[in-house]
Amino acid sequence: MDKIILENMLFYGYHGVLPEENTLGQRYAVSVVLGTDIKSAAADDDLTKSLNYAEVYNAVKGIMEGEPAKLLETLAESISGRILAMGAETVRVTVKKLHPPIPGQMDFAAVEIERSR
Repeated sequence: MDKIILENMLFYGYHGVLPEENTLGQRYAVSVVLGTDIKSAAADDDLTKSLNYAEVYNAVKGIMEGEPAKLLETLAESISGRILAMGAETVRVTVKKLHPPIPGQMDFAAVEIERSR
């Protein structure tokens, strides 16, 4: 299966369990890998036969900058469902909280899921 990849899209959102996260917000990075067949689109040089990654980006942005969720898991599920509805056969979604409220140093906390139709 062919893949379309959008790596480390950056968003600012108000997700989290703690009240401070919902008030102050923080940065998130989202990556998606869409499984799809791009052979026909490539042969005909026709975007209508592929998944438009600008539309995928906008869908992810709407979720990440939209209604706050408590869990990264919820965000990942919402993103995967939306992308599958757009026509992807499979999708892998990684949602990273870049500054988790944990006493200690780390690059990020993340959830990664894989779903298919």
